[in-house]
Amino acid sequence: MSSSPPSDLEVRFSKSKALPYFYSPSTGVSVWEAPEGLSPEQIARLPGAEKYLGSAANGGNGGGAVGPEKVRASHLLIKHEGSRRPSSWKEPNITRTKEEARTLIEQHRQAIIQDPSLFPSLASTESHCSSHSAKGDLGFFTRGQMQKPFEDATFKLKVGQMSEIVETDSGVHLILRTA
Repeated sequence: MSSSPPSDLEVRFSKSKALPYFYSPSTGVSVWEAPEGLSPEQIARLPGAEKYLGSAANGGNGGGAVGPEKVRASHLLIKHEGSRRPSSWKEPNITRTKEEARTLIEQHRQAIIQDPSLFPSLASTESHCSSHSAKGDLGFFTRGQMQKPFEDATFKLKVGQMSEIVETDSGVHLILRTA
């Protein structure tokens, strides 16, 4: 469905994955990503778009563009004494202040800006999240699965883009959108 989308394309919803997808009854082909060649306006007019893509189908995310239904990201988390659980695999009792955590993550951020290939290794060795064992990879997620500030920051990023410092109840993060 990449060069010329079928004329009978519609939006459906996967109960098993809890995600919308694109389906062509004539070809029997379904895909997660919007087929190439469709404008945001065309996607919004597909049968099922309003129901399953919600406000995105009506331009609710700005400028009439349909945003991603799911994203994939990696992150580096530094916890502080005010984090909702001030302990981790790395430190059983975290006593640093929020400001100290911000300073530390800013140092990591500057290093990654100088050499983007450092993100996975720093996430592996410095992140307080259990995702450190996967180089910070959180896999795919949809809206409503992450804390709101984390979700909002991730969905605003372009693929390959790293966030500024993001604060949540868990601590301070750097987020790298990977898909």
